[in-house]
Amino acid sequence: MIPSPPLFLLLLGLMGAHATAPVSVDLRTAAAMAAGLCNTRPTDLVFIVDSSRSVRPSEFEQVKVFLAKVIEGLDVGPDATRVGVVNYASRVKNELSLKTHKTKAGLVKAVTKIEPLSTGTMTGLAIQFALNVAFSEAEGARVKSPDISKVAIIVTDGRPQDNVKDVAARARDAGIELYAIGVGRVDLNTLKQIASEQLDDHVDYVESYSVIEKLTKKFQEAFCVADLCATGDHDCQQVCISAPGSFKCACKEGFSLLEDGKSCSACSNAATDVVFLIDGSKSVRPENFELVKKWINQIVDKLDVSETKAHVGLVQYSSSVKQEFPLGRYNNKKDLKDAVKKMAYMERGTMTGQALRYLTDSSFAPAGGARPGVAKVGIVFTDGRSQDYIGDAAKKAKEQGFRMYAVGVGNAVEDELREIASQPTGEHYFYTADFKAMTAIAKKLQINICQEEDPCECDSVVKFQKKVEEALQALTKKLEGVSKRIAALENKIV
Repeated sequence: MIPSPPLFLLLLGLMGAHATAPVSVDLRTAAAMAAGLCNTRPTDLVFIVDSSRSVRPSEFEQVKVFLAKVIEGLDVGPDATRVGVVNYASRVKNELSLKTHKTKAGLVKAVTKIEPLSTGTMTGLAIQFALNVAFSEAEGARVKSPDISKVAIIVTDGRPQDNVKDVAARARDAGIELYAIGVGRVDLNTLKQIASEQLDDHVDYVESYSVIEKLTKKFQEAFCVADLCATGDHDCQQVCISAPGSFKCACKEGFSLLEDGKSCSACSNAATDVVFLIDGSKSVRPENFELVKKWINQIVDKLDVSETKAHVGLVQYSSSVKQEFPLGRYNNKKDLKDAVKKMAYMERGTMTGQALRYLTDSSFAPAGGARPGVAKVGIVFTDGRSQDYIGDAAKKAKEQGFRMYAVGVGNAVEDELREIASQPTGEHYFYTADFKAMTAIAKKLQINICQEEDPCECDSVVKFQKKVEEALQALTKKLEGVSKRIAALENKIV
């Protein structure tokens, strides 16, 4: 039974999925499995099964049940996981090749029909056969690629009658990941000679075939690749695209992906002057001031900082106003973010009106580094009521064409924030009671300043044509993707 979304979100919360510390892969996998959010990376998987005379018919049936249950947890298909089965005793029999069955149901049915060979135990011969035949392109294996795993799971209950060490080493050198499962009186040293590193992950032992089923979960987890987009374990601003065990970010139509690989902008090519006006009053407290600096750098990450595009200035205020650095001093994100981190906490009062006047008279003046004809954006942060009048300064900033964002935390007065913010107020004013929730505000705050173009100019016509062509290409790709998904669904139905 798949848990409800709230339960799964609770699991992720307990795991710290959005915390700064890395998440345990085991915990992430367990949560993904519990919620049914596993994918299987493309894999060529071959089971190598011992059916020597020491394996009783009833025990061999239990092995087949184990194989079937592992298969049930896989994404089976020509472009996903292909499964083969090699049966061995004194001789080797290729029961199922990687190209034989394209559906899970067909594979499971074929596994149930495998019969034991009931002779000796030539494990080395079986591994050699898998290397030469089962994993060959002629039998359905795919060309060696970093995107496709090659895996063999060997199940045996006795001492091999031939050498396994050298042939297992050749298989591993060929890129095949080897798991060794031993049952009953198996020779443990043989299992270690077969298995890939780390041995703790690749060697398993069960006392009898009656309990081999308990390894099913282990192998389901081994092949589970959590869908990080579905679990929410990503920081894409708009669109998350799943990849095996990973993801990449993309943007909605009309937006472009910025250098950080996760944020989107409607107008990333526009030159913009951005000034942060930061409340450093004593009510903020030092630990929260550090969170404010991280918040500033989150927004900086979303900007296209360069000599010709976004310039950023920083002003801190309390009872007085201090310019930390002017517009244009830093033209790359690294230097800019380092400078933000070095900002020292002022403490004292909250003179927001005085700070707004400094913004309009100094920060956005040419003498303060502002560029003529470039869009101006002011981002005001405060955590309390202003101790001076803000109305005239806030009005002047907007009358001069500056786009003003107001962000309040804790005891900030929302009426003052609205008075500072540009229209529409809902897009330019943000409030949260908790400093720790500022990350959500950084994600919502969009600085979409676009350069106006003259539609009569030839360059604009060319750009328009290019945008139309790009839109048509994107639509074509989407149609191709839909066609592939339909084909995949048809294969699953078949």
